[in-house]
Amino acid sequence: MAQLSDDCFAFGGALRSLDAALALIASGVTAAAGVVEVPLLEADGRILASDLVAAVDLPPFANSAVDGYAVCLADLAADPVLPVSGRLAAGAAATALRPGSTQRIFTGAMLPPGADTVFMQEDVKALEGRVRFPTGLKRGANTRPAGEDVARGAVALAAGTRLRPQEIALAAALGCELLPVRERLRVALFSTGDELVDPGSAPGPAQRFDSNRLLLAALCRRAGADITDLGILPDRRDAIAAALRAAAGSHDAILTTGGVSAGEEDHVRDAVEAAGRLAWWRVAIKPGRPVAMGEIEGTAFLGLPGNPVAAFVTFVRLARPLLAALVGETWRPPEPLLVPAAFTYRKKAGRREYVRVRVQNGRAHKHPVEGAGILSSLTQTDGLAELGDDVTAVAVGDPVGFLPFSMLV
Repeated sequence: MAQLSDDCFAFGGALRSLDAALALIASGVTAAAGVVEVPLLEADGRILASDLVAAVDLPPFANSAVDGYAVCLADLAADPVLPVSGRLAAGAAATALRPGSTQRIFTGAMLPPGADTVFMQEDVKALEGRVRFPTGLKRGANTRPAGEDVARGAVALAAGTRLRPQEIALAAALGCELLPVRERLRVALFSTGDELVDPGSAPGPAQRFDSNRLLLAALCRRAGADITDLGILPDRRDAIAAALRAAAGSHDAILTTGGVSAGEEDHVRDAVEAAGRLAWWRVAIKPGRPVAMGEIEGTAFLGLPGNPVAAFVTFVRLARPLLAALVGETWRPPEPLLVPAAFTYRKKAGRREYVRVRVQNGRAHKHPVEGAGILSSLTQTDGLAELGDDVTAVAVGDPVGFLPFSMLV
C-alpha cells in the first residue's frame, strides 16, 4: 500500500534526486500482497513472507566429509596402528567406536560415538585387519559437526528473501514441505498516445507500434508480478483518469508509459491529480527525468517516460524497488562493478546519468548513438554505466560503475 505525501517536488522547482525518490518509496510504501503457503516446487521466485527458523540441525548429526577411517585421535598417541572394528556407510545407524580401534567410514555416514576425527583413505596404509595412521592431523579433521550449516533454532532464511533454487534446497534440507510466500503482485499496465498501435495492427501514416508496454510487461513478470494489460489509452485526461480509478480497486500498482512530460498532449500527470494524488513528477536522472509517482485510492502509481530507453532505465531504478516494497521483498540495489571507461563524456552535476555500454577487453565502450529513443542501444550493449550525481566528466581510463543487464532484470 502506498502512503505518499511529499508535494515539494511535484510541480516545478528543483528536481528530486534519485536517492530521495528511493527513500520516499522505502518510507512510504508497505507490502500490499497477501500470504499463501506453496509447495517447495512452486516457491522459486516467490518472496518469503516470514522467517524460516530451523526446526532441526543441519546436518542433523555429525558425519564424515570423506571416505576413510574414523578414530579417536587420542588413541593414536599410544599406537599409530589400530584394528578395524566396523564399517559405516551413509544411512546406516552408527555403533559406538570401541576404544583403541578404528571404523571404516564413507562420506555422509554418521560419525560413531567416541570418534572425533576421520583420516582420508588415501592418507593411511591398510594392513590385514588393521590400519596404520600418519601423524600431523588435527582433531576434528574431515568431520562435519551437527548444526555446522544451520543450527536448530537459527533463522535459516529471512522474511523478504526472493527464493532461488539454492534457498529452496536449504528449505528442503531442513525438512520443509511448504513455505509461506507473498501472493503475486497485481500490476495494471497501459500506454498512452494516439500515435501508438499494437503490433499486428495496421499503423496509420503517423503512427508506430507500441513497444514500451511489452517491455514493461516482461520486466514486471521477471519481477514476479501478474499483469493486467489495459492496452493503449487515448490522449485524453478524462479517459486516463477513468482508467486509473477503475484499476485502483483491484490492483496493487498501476504502471504507465508516456504522457508524463509537460507538453500540451501529455495528460497523465493531470489525470493522476484528478483521480488521486501526485507525490513527485520529475527526477534528476538521465534518461528518464519526466517520471511521475503518486497514489490512486491507496494504490501506488508510477508513470514512466515514453522514450523506450528512458522507460527501461526508470523501471530498473525506480519501478523495480517499488514492486519490491509492495511485495515485501528485501530490496538490495545492485552494486556497480568498476570498469575502466573506453570513452569520454561530459555531464551536468546534480543528476544521475546512465550510459549504455558494451564491455570488451575489460573496458566499457559507449554505444555510438545516445538518444533515449534508440531501442537497439539496449540490445547491442551489455549494461549501463552509472555516472554519479557529482560526476561532471569521464576520461578514457577512468573507472565507471558498470551495471550488467543481468543484474538489473
